[in-house]
Amino acid sequence: MTLLNMLVTIGQGIVLALGIFLAIEVGYLLLLTVAALFARRTTPARAGDAKTRFLVLAPAHNEEVLIERTVDSLLQMDYPRDAYTVCVIADNCTDRTAQLARARGAMVEERTNPDLRGKGYALDWALQRWWDSGRPCDAVVIIDADTDVSPNFLRVMDARLAQGDVAVQGYYAVRDPGRSWTAALRYAALAVLHYLRPQGRMTLGGSVGLKGNGMVFTAEVMRGHRWTASLTEDVEFHMNLVLDGKRVTFAPDAVVWAEMPNTLGNSTTQNARWERGRIQMVQRYVPTLLKRALAQRSYVMADAAMEQLIPPTSVLAFLIIACLVGGIALGSAAGTALGVVLLIGLAVYILTGLLLARAPGKVYLAMIYAPFLMLWKVWLYIKVLINPNKSGWVRTARNEKK
Repeated sequence: MTLLNMLVTIGQGIVLALGIFLAIEVGYLLLLTVAALFARRTTPARAGDAKTRFLVLAPAHNEEVLIERTVDSLLQMDYPRDAYTVCVIADNCTDRTAQLARARGAMVEERTNPDLRGKGYALDWALQRWWDSGRPCDAVVIIDADTDVSPNFLRVMDARLAQGDVAVQGYYAVRDPGRSWTAALRYAALAVLHYLRPQGRMTLGGSVGLKGNGMVFTAEVMRGHRWTASLTEDVEFHMNLVLDGKRVTFAPDAVVWAEMPNTLGNSTTQNARWERGRIQMVQRYVPTLLKRALAQRSYVMADAAMEQLIPPTSVLAFLIIACLVGGIALGSAAGTALGVVLLIGLAVYILTGLLLARAPGKVYLAMIYAPFLMLWKVWLYIKVLINPNKSGWVRTARNEKK
């Protein structure tokens, strides 16, 4: 065998191994896709009057551009006004966030600690102040300060808690996806990540995960689990809940729409933080989850681990294309066939997510820009892998107010 033939054989083996690895991941996503088709899309109404007393926390750092809209949305929910408190946590703000939120009718807690900055620190601080005050609270809602909420949000969550749920994630979507192709593609990404996958997990009995916005917890859960300050504190909180035997459920009809950056440049800090946080969560929690999943034969724990091992959709698409191109270039029939099948499977997964989430037409049109997003995401992912331990919270860039 010549050296060239040997290299081709090795290359074919690598392509085949990559294809098998990707087949496991895409196969699991297709399992969730099929399961999502059988999930409920609405929450049965609660019998009788609403009874849950909610504390709605909105951590904010220099959010004067959007905070008024968020507070207005929260105060206009279809729920007894005396049964919930909207509290804006003005965390290390140097602008008019606190004044504007207070003027709109929100309770405002101002926190100054430049050495401990970020959402996790702010939430933990505000919760401890609330518990110490002795004021009543049955459940805690966490909403980002750039968010609109559906009017029925608390009604749905009240019904969910009444049926015994202890942690609930609402559908976290993108506000105004038609304003740019970047926002439209982010909508598509969240349609599969924040809608399809949670719906699939509801059918299969898994824990849907926490997405950082539109989250609701019973007061008992929040008292028993401190909010951390990791780069992806919501994911870490979910890992701890799962290890504690608690399951997060999904309320697809309780919707929050958040502002997303209009450009890839403005998305860089947020995406880099997410991916660095994902690497940390894989290292810190996945081995433990897998061990417990085997010992307890727990689908919930196995699924929670699997979720962290699946790369972003753009990276997954890039790897599938690499498998297909490699198979063709090296004359590997198996690698080529796997690449084709996997590409079709990924397309079915994405299209089904858009259909289930009832994506607007502009989102479908924006898919022509998907290759640009894929290359940008892969390059970002490579940089994160090279320097995975970079720490420190950096605020996501906001769009300019029109």
